[in-house]
Amino acid sequence: MKIDTTNIITGVFQHELENRFRCVVNINGTDEICYVASSCKLSNLIKLTGREVLLTPSIGCTALQHTLFAARLRRKTTILNLSVANNVVFEELRSKRFAFLGKRKSLQKEVLLQQYRADIFISDTNTAIEIKTVITSEKRAVFPSVKSARSVHQLERIKELLLQGYKVCYMFVALSPEVKSVVLDHTAPFYTAFLDCVDCGMSYYACSLKLHDDEITVAATLKIEL
Repeated sequence: MKIDTTNIITGVFQHELENRFRCVVNINGTDEICYVASSCKLSNLIKLTGREVLLTPSIGCTALQHTLFAARLRRKTTILNLSVANNVVFEELRSKRFAFLGKRKSLQKEVLLQQYRADIFISDTNTAIEIKTVITSEKRAVFPSVKSARSVHQLERIKELLLQGYKVCYMFVALSPEVKSVVLDHTAPFYTAFLDCVDCGMSYYACSLKLHDDEITVAATLKIEL
């Protein structure tokens, strides 16, 4: 996925605000409120205070000029805009890396199947893809990192699709190339619901992303520890 680097600026992350989707970044000596494209608090997932961050112009958020895009951590870049994951996977889905999914000529984003909205749908094989982003600077990423009743509810709907004959692939996408494996939390309700879907035929896959120059690509396939 190509990105326009001409409009990217740098700043120093200060802190998140109590309101979701807002943070303070010091840009050229001035603190500015910037948009955070994440529904959960980043401070629960990763330490950003004092780190250099990359900012892009805000789109669809007219009140704030800049959107938090990525952070420099351990000399590598961790992407912080969650929408990037879906776009990168969609663009690379026809590559050999994803050959395990079978025929992949007809792809669609955000397709409603019954009461479940698939991030990507492969019409050729009636395969729904659910993408879950993983934000951490650790090599072993624990998932889920925060409690999410929504994810459990999604898995219940996914199970219904599987029982109706649809195929489903659950993808964990780490936004940092530092991540080497995804570890599922056995104590979370998510874990039981996930294994229930696997028993019904759901496949799963994990990968990491990397930013190099003006392009974001899939960096590597990751191990999933059940």
